[in-house]
Amino acid sequence: MSTVLGLPAHVLFVHFVVVLIPLTAGLAILCAVWPAARRRLIWLVSALAVALAILTPVTTEAGEWLEHRINETDILRTHTTLGATMPYFALALLIGVALLTVIHLRENRERPLPTIVLVAFAAITILVSIAAVVQVYRVGDSGSRSAWSGEMAAD
Repeated sequence: MSTVLGLPAHVLFVHFVVVLIPLTAGLAILCAVWPAARRRLIWLVSALAVALAILTPVTTEAGEWLEHRINETDILRTHTTLGATMPYFALALLIGVALLTVIHLRENRERPLPTIVLVAFAAITILVSIAAVVQVYRVGDSGSRSAWSGEMAAD
């Protein structure tokens, strides 16, 4: 996708990713550490994680389209390199949420997982959630520096 209503699609989509990654990660961590929250929120968090797993590569692809239409700078190269990793972080977040969903489904069937497995799944979810938030910050910071550097004029 290249443009939406005349604006580069990347500029629009990136705002969804920047908001939804921290929101989804925060809710996933909450679900990982608080069973009552997991019972109430797991399907919302799952839907958000699936949406991010789809939207993040679309946003990255739209960014690649935009990259070829503006002047290449060092900070843009940094942003592009970091941005290319975001789909992997979104996928890792989806996997973490899927692990929480397994916990939820097993608890509902009154067949809870062993404590060590619960702790491992929660730890994995917390780690990938934190990593996704840190990476979206790094990508966003380099992107805003690139956009506001004054060097990003179109060819």
